[in-house]
Amino acid sequence: MEDLKDWYKNVQDIISIIDACIIEGDSELITLKHLAKKLGYSEYYSSRKFSEISGMSFRNYLHYRKLSFALKELRDEESKIIDIALKYGFSSPEAFTRAFKKAYGLVPSEYRKHPIPVVLRTIIKPFDCYLMDGEKNQKEESKLDVKVYFIRIPAHKFLHIRNYTSIGYWDFWQKQSEIPGQDCETICGLLDSIRGKLDDNDGAENNTSSGQLMAWINAPEGRLCSWGIPLAESYGVRLPKSYTGPIPKNMQLMDVSEGEYIVFEHGPFDLEKESQSVEKKIETAMKNFDYAKSGYALDTTPERVFYFFHDPKRFWKYVRPVYKTKA
Repeated sequence: MEDLKDWYKNVQDIISIIDACIIEGDSELITLKHLAKKLGYSEYYSSRKFSEISGMSFRNYLHYRKLSFALKELRDEESKIIDIALKYGFSSPEAFTRAFKKAYGLVPSEYRKHPIPVVLRTIIKPFDCYLMDGEKNQKEESKLDVKVYFIRIPAHKFLHIRNYTSIGYWDFWQKQSEIPGQDCETICGLLDSIRGKLDDNDGAENNTSSGQLMAWINAPEGRLCSWGIPLAESYGVRLPKSYTGPIPKNMQLMDVSEGEYIVFEHGPFDLEKESQSVEKKIETAMKNFDYAKSGYALDTTPERVFYFFHDPKRFWKYVRPVYKTKA
């Protein structure tokens, strides 16, 4: 069992190196030979363990990650197609065009003219504590406190899928996986191809699926949550109010009005060691907060949204809609 856990860490390291090298354009450091040597194992064994944990071969993962980076540059920049092809390791524009069309159904020049939602190969996260149903033996306590403050968020749009019966991240994706085209990999890949996400960290972490988040929408037909409000659990991206782009099949685009929110925020934390203690701290802070004393109350108006941001390198925070109860 310990060996398996070690390999989850090894694969996570390999995946991090792959993205860093793609960004830096250092193709020599992302060969299986180099990475296997770095881990101290044979190429065959490293390749087999990578496939077991990621669900795809090292070669295919690397190929589709490069295409994901290339697509975003094609979408957002004015670089020549030949330059993009060579930058991401394709031998010629023709080879790039063939690979692009096979992956996304249209050639690069067509996509540049009319960007459509496609399923990108997002970064694999072997240590996703939610999709792995949590690490059960965390003992390290977070040293940071939870900050509580009020903000006003401008009107925007929320592109998402929703589930009226799920409860929690793990259960949500389990239920969505039973719906064709609604599994985690497909939805995250589609959302990753959408341009202009408000929470995309200004591109600081290119191609890491940033900008995607869980949310709960006030919905009479939703499951009753622990604090007595019927909510529909959802997953999606926040977009500018002016967004008029395409809406992927089976997703919903809703208008979110300008409003006031209360934020419970914890700073950066170690996902592997501290996530349980951070979650406990935030839940305790939310449970013990005195709304009456603050002059605010939770807003249960239909279609108001509760946002959940989980980014270990930056923060873990819940953003809850509120309204003033006194001047």
